[in-house]
Amino acid sequence: MKKTKLLLVDDHTVIRSGLRMLLDNENDVEIIAEAGTAEEALEKAVEHEPDVVVMDIGLPDASGIDVAASIKERLPGVAIVALTIHEDEEYFFKMLEAGASGYVPKRAAPEELLNAIRVAASGQIYLYPTLADLLVKDYLSQDEEERATRNMDGLTPREQEVLTHLAEGLNNPEIGDLLGISPKTVARHRENIMRKLNLHSRTELVKYAIRKGIIKP
Repeated sequence: MKKTKLLLVDDHTVIRSGLRMLLDNENDVEIIAEAGTAEEALEKAVEHEPDVVVMDIGLPDASGIDVAASIKERLPGVAIVALTIHEDEEYFFKMLEAGASGYVPKRAAPEELLNAIRVAASGQIYLYPTLADLLVKDYLSQDEEERATRNMDGLTPREQEVLTHLAEGLNNPEIGDLLGISPKTVARHRENIMRKLNLHSRTELVKYAIRKGIIKP
């Protein structure tokens, strides 16, 4: 069985030790490195190229949101799961925008973190139930006219394929490889999708995809 390689990022040694005790008992995951600062996290990610980074948002030298964005920029194929005390929508949506594939509060049961790691490693997006509710509430807070403009009418079959892969967290080169088109062509499709659906960020795209059942939280 191929194991999912993990990088643990948290500035508290005791938390990393607890995570190691939990994860070392699993047959399908392997901790290959740990980091306690943002700078160290980026260095270890580039050095070891993990499959999944379990990332705390509150780091002493920089925000985990910024680190997540930097890691995704350098290593687009790495999945990031936020493990944090923050459960408000400000952090939640910013972490999604940075490219996170999972968001789990530290109060969650260990099984939730394990599930998030496995889902993220498979290329999907995992959201803790109470946080998924934020997406629903955000949707319900929109007026009917705005919701009516956000539909899939007008998207070509190719644009719908690109939309699906974007919502799953893939970048332009990865989508291009899957569909047999160039990254520049993917970028043009992405621009058309965002324009047609009146979306302006990756967060909005993910929320749209969840509402339409393209991906499941």
